[in-house]
Amino acid sequence: MSVWHIRGGTRLRGSIRAQGSKNAVLPILAASILTGCESEILNCPHLSDVDAAIEILRHLGCEAAQEGDSLSIDSRGLSCCAIPRELMHRMRSSVIFLGPLLGRCGEAHVSLPGGCELGPRPVDLHLMALRALGAEVEQEGDGIVCRSRGLRGAEISFPSPSVGATENAMIAACAARGESVIYNAAREPEIGTLQEYLRSLGAEVSGAGTPVIRVRGFAPGKAVGIRVPPDRIVSATYLCCAAITGGDVEVQGAAWRDMEEVLRSLEAMGCRIRRSASGVRLVADGRLTSPGAVATQPYPGFPTDAAPLLMAASTVAEGSSVFMENIFSSRYRYAEELKKMGADIELRGSLALVNGVERLRAAETESTDLRGDAALITAALAAEGESRIQDEGHIARGYDGLESVLRSLGAELWTE
Repeated sequence: MSVWHIRGGTRLRGSIRAQGSKNAVLPILAASILTGCESEILNCPHLSDVDAAIEILRHLGCEAAQEGDSLSIDSRGLSCCAIPRELMHRMRSSVIFLGPLLGRCGEAHVSLPGGCELGPRPVDLHLMALRALGAEVEQEGDGIVCRSRGLRGAEISFPSPSVGATENAMIAACAARGESVIYNAAREPEIGTLQEYLRSLGAEVSGAGTPVIRVRGFAPGKAVGIRVPPDRIVSATYLCCAAITGGDVEVQGAAWRDMEEVLRSLEAMGCRIRRSASGVRLVADGRLTSPGAVATQPYPGFPTDAAPLLMAASTVAEGSSVFMENIFSSRYRYAEELKKMGADIELRGSLALVNGVERLRAAETESTDLRGDAALITAALAAEGESRIQDEGHIARGYDGLESVLRSLGAELWTE
């Protein structure tokens, strides 16, 4: 556990580069075992979740090494189809290894994943998709065993869009005989990145970004490469930090088209935003105003991971704001910590009512989850005095060098 010390009150100014996307690179790492080949992944961020995925790959018999922002994987030596519980528990998205193992080995032994506690995130949609492709699934406690004598193409219809289940279905379907069609698929940009990687492996995949994805088996290649796109949630974090401090920050290389809902809310708060081929720049002058009502939805709606960051900025905005969380039932734990800083927040089930205050005050707050901790850091940058934020390792899961990046923008902070 680390402790963040933040002295608020400094306007953030400067230019930074967008980091590679955590949610895009993790399914690529899992998919790399689908067939024995070498993969080079560029713009790969340095994150503890990436480290956990690398440890899983090495346990399975693969070679993996990261140098700078380049990650090399050689999956030809895969020799195992079981992932120990302690490795599965290190990251919440570890269940994504289920489909690739099943497709490569015809068998997979895993356990329920770990990660942030945001409420139930059942794997039933993952298992439903694999059963549709012909897998036999056994569950005992938190252990899951999938077996198949040969996957076959199928129609998979999700009752609601699920990013992880869509990714697992896409990867496993590459190893199936015949065509698979995934209905009500998740539409997040990261699905498109996975499609690009699977195509480089030799698979026929189309439809990413739409509710219907089609997959046909592949002719494996020997070596592939892909560049990880910018992380839209991390970029949104820096913009919200700039907004709450009345700053002027440019995020070079930011994929602003993938975060339009966040940008529109920041513009509604009075921020000036310039979108360009080089990235996105936010300038905030004067007191922020309420963004109004914000409801989280699957992409292309407002992302649930960005809501805590916007709520942090809204705590000092003039007027009242309403947040409705439609994805995770336990997302609002960070709101109780914001209240320690003087935020006026009332929780009513899935609703959070925020009445803006003129200023926040420094406080000692406790770790909640990845984006919740980022929201506390965002708020502390504008609070009077020195805040202390306990971080149980969450920030390192999704942010590459957050401390040094914020300090480069003028923030006064350090960790211990």
